[in-house]
Amino acid sequence: MAQNTNVTITGEYIELNKLLKFESLVDSGGHAKQVIADGLVFVNGEVATQTRKKIINGDVVEFNGEYLRIHAN
Repeated sequence: MAQNTNVTITGEYIELNKLLKFESLVDSGGHAKQVIADGLVFVNGEVATQTRKKIINGDVVEFNGEYLRIHAN
């Protein structure tokens, strides 16, 4: 079952790998890099290939049945 979570960030953006770690969806930075490289992470419905992709207000990140809706503070 998919889980929707609203995530509020401070500042303009958060890097994709840091978001995955911050939300405890991965165990480490290395794990974040691996799941991104394996094509398991989607941003706004498209496969994300950049580990440090800037995630901004309004983006939706999907990984492992989790949907993170990003809101900037």
